[in-house]
Amino acid sequence: MAKKRQSVSIAAYIAIIPMALTVLLAYLGTMLWTARVSVSSSRTFPASDFVGASQYIRLFNNERWLLSLQNVAVYGVLFIAACLIIGFLLAVFIDQKVMAEGALRTIFLYPYAMSFVATGLIWQWILNPELGIQEVLHQMGFADAKFDWIVDQDMAIYTIVIATVWQASGLVMALMLSGLRGVDEELWKAARIDGIPRWRVYVSIVLPMLGASVSTAFVLLFVAVVKVFDSVVAMTQGGPGTASEVPAKFIMDYLFGRANIGLASAASIVLLSTVLAIVAPLYFVRSRRAAKGA
Repeated sequence: MAKKRQSVSIAAYIAIIPMALTVLLAYLGTMLWTARVSVSSSRTFPASDFVGASQYIRLFNNERWLLSLQNVAVYGVLFIAACLIIGFLLAVFIDQKVMAEGALRTIFLYPYAMSFVATGLIWQWILNPELGIQEVLHQMGFADAKFDWIVDQDMAIYTIVIATVWQASGLVMALMLSGLRGVDEELWKAARIDGIPRWRVYVSIVLPMLGASVSTAFVLLFVAVVKVFDSVVAMTQGGPGTASEVPAKFIMDYLFGRANIGLASAASIVLLSTVLAIVAPLYFVRSRRAAKGA
């Protein structure tokens, strides 16, 4: 029996070797190589010299990069807040044991299964002043109606928010709903007996209990903010001009369009550091809580 367990254990380790090699070589290896290139004078081809923080200084003196950071900050705050609020409200709605619950879950979650490029193209058509909402309003008789955000430099970034919130809210709904279904029914009975309004129970009691679901949703949304690229390219190409430029598009343009892999690598390391700065503390806190619970 012991030999059988040992053979199963060895087989499990052997089976995990390909994935371990993939993580070490494809992920960690690539990150280390990118970090090395970011401190060199590389342009079209990698260079083996060392220039310290020169690429990072050039990066933060680049107005286009600074604009992309400003845009992604505005986008991130609005996107994460809207997804969490809408996703939570959808989860609360479905948790009321509504009719056709399965169909509604599918409808709300379906946009997340779509390609980001497809989502971007659909919303580009919807927001196009000559084809979409504005034109429909004109045909309905509202001749002065105006909804041309997608071609407005000051509003273009908000069109990206609208499209991606529509796509990602369903994922938050699914995460929140799984947490709501774990709330003890006795809690609701006690709240009814005490005469506590239902909304107050959700805000003061239920929502704090969904800490794990909220933190998971936040991390997933934050990573989506950092790597937002497809929907921007599909909807606005970073325009009008550079009005909706985001860091991921900046990196791709400098990596392939301008053949400056040193600057693109420095920007990539900055984004990686941002993700680690958010994810690492959350992972540490959750690990401490799990250890205390054990």
